[in-house]
Amino acid sequence: MGRESQTDAKFRRVPRILICGRIALAKEVFGETLNESRDPDRTPDRYTSRFYLKFKHLERAFDMLSECGFQMVACNSSVTASFVNQHTEDKIWSSYTEYVFYRKFNVI
Repeated sequence: MGRESQTDAKFRRVPRILICGRIALAKEVFGETLNESRDPDRTPDRYTSRFYLKFKHLERAFDMLSECGFQMVACNSSVTASFVNQHTEDKIWSSYTEYVFYRKFNVI
């Protein structure tokens, strides 16, 4: 790969809030703001890690989770670099932050 493909990769990179969990629960919390186009044929009782939100504001996602009784229980971050060529200026950086939320199941 040359520099042109690296530039294209940066141009196409779009920050997204990915949703992982049971499909029915994701739909309950995020409703119409959930983009299901990457995993459209799953049944509500199944799990997915391929949904993402149509907005990019993390605070909004946190508010929606909180309104549905969720609390953050863990988070972690990672930054990695991979070389395109052997030249140090050709590093491609990748980063993510993962947040884990939990809602207690109340038995009546």
